[in-house]
Amino acid sequence: MSTIPSPSPAATPLPTGEPSAATLARAAERTAGRLLAPSAPHRLADVVPAPQRVEPGPVEAWVLPSEAVVVASADPAALAVAEQLAELLRPATGYPLPVTDATAPEPAGGIALLLDDTADLGAEGYRLDINTDGVRLTASTAAGLFYGVQTLRQLLPATIESAVPVSERWALPGGTIIDAPRFPYRGAMLDVARHFFAVEDVLRMIDHLARYKLNHLHLHLTDDQGWRITVDSWPKLTTIGGATEVGDGPGGHYTKADYARIVAYAAARHITVVPEIDLPGHTNSALVAYPQLAPDKIAPPPYTGTEVGFSYVDPADDRTYDFITDVLGEVAALTPGPWLHIGGDEAFKVKGETYTGFVERVQRIVADLGKTVVGWHQLAPAAHLDGRVLQWWGTNGEDPTTADAVRRGARLILSPGNHAYLDMKYAPDTPIGHDWAGLIDVRKAYDWDPGSHVADVPTTAVLGVEAPLWTESVTSLTDIELLLLPRLPAIAELGWSPRETHDWAGFRDRLAGQGPRLAAAGITFHRAPEIPWPTTPTIPGQRPAPQADTAPR
Repeated sequence: MSTIPSPSPAATPLPTGEPSAATLARAAERTAGRLLAPSAPHRLADVVPAPQRVEPGPVEAWVLPSEAVVVASADPAALAVAEQLAELLRPATGYPLPVTDATAPEPAGGIALLLDDTADLGAEGYRLDINTDGVRLTASTAAGLFYGVQTLRQLLPATIESAVPVSERWALPGGTIIDAPRFPYRGAMLDVARHFFAVEDVLRMIDHLARYKLNHLHLHLTDDQGWRITVDSWPKLTTIGGATEVGDGPGGHYTKADYARIVAYAAARHITVVPEIDLPGHTNSALVAYPQLAPDKIAPPPYTGTEVGFSYVDPADDRTYDFITDVLGEVAALTPGPWLHIGGDEAFKVKGETYTGFVERVQRIVADLGKTVVGWHQLAPAAHLDGRVLQWWGTNGEDPTTADAVRRGARLILSPGNHAYLDMKYAPDTPIGHDWAGLIDVRKAYDWDPGSHVADVPTTAVLGVEAPLWTESVTSLTDIELLLLPRLPAIAELGWSPRETHDWAGFRDRLAGQGPRLAAAGITFHRAPEIPWPTTPTIPGQRPAPQADTAPR
């Protein structure tokens, strides 16, 4: 990121003319704060993901006053983001932070959110200005305002994440950040099929994505071990197919109301849900419920192990495509986003023309539903359909078949198994996870370039990045967070930040600053030894977050 050195802090100037009593009080509060407290602990550039452009200002800091108001453009979308900001700040500060609107919002000692569709900031970009008069956040869209809020949040002291009031000097470094993402698709995947996770756990994961400006949540809803989404026209998919999971647990499924709640919660945080119905393989739970879909028309036993590649729906039976049309149609109707993920990987018993013919037929079903098809990169040999997206999870960037699909028009989401798979262990002693793609410490998660990772695929064909979390060994929210953090911020930075900002030494220092924030929020994370974590302060009334991952399970 580009930076301009900041001059020494200057005393807070009083306004010219006749200052009001409120103006004098705010000036006195800022001056007293500087005399009685140390300088703001954060620099303007101490943000994850790294901003596109940083211009430190001439002032040491702006301090949030107790009487601050959050004022936003008179637009429901802008006001919604303003209220989200206030909700983030109220618990730790104890300040009321009322939200109001104005035709031309001005900070006036508080925080202003300006929605300006003429601003040259792009669909997700923002401009953050911090000076002695307060904070001004400008964006062309509500999404841009939301991402600016996440940056503002990180510039405040780490204790802003506390759920209880904290005695703190709520200081911000002065200057300007102008920011926008490198790639339009930035996501993570949660496998709820191998082990089922309650709605509240999924919402918590959405919060983690939002914190680091990720904008897609891919839900792996079906697999051999369980079917997790209600389909009214095929009710046994959940009553029978959803009753199992790895290790003989109780399984579970989402009702349509549950799924709608997840979609709405994500949308309010500018995150698009990408549902996956895995086909033609990984379908044992569907075959248990409806044996007429099986090649031999015999119901297999429920499966609660972790092997892959043995199950498949009958590609030669028209009833299979009736089933797929019904299922994808109901899921599409529940999902406002543009994507439908059809899986397509590890269908080892459906080969050659039978496989490509199946894929081509299902791709047309998706298109007829008005959605864009996404699938794992094994779909590559099938004929191209306009807009098709392949999710690449290989471990060797030499992939001529995928490169050929790109030449025919496909775009890629990059999820290399040996860099982005969050179910891989950090180290040999990590108590959960796998190592088939290798060990992935934080540096390995960070040290690759999505724009050049797959040979003969230009950066222009890369839609973005996604970090999948498969859950064969993951059974709780604590497990999810342990594997997610702190590698998720590394993937987020690859998706958001300009390539020229990529710097391991700088990233590890900025990432270290996230430790106290996660702890203050009560979030589990792995204290990766390659990160220089600071000592985490204890917040009165707050139980420290579990941080170690080496205790026996």
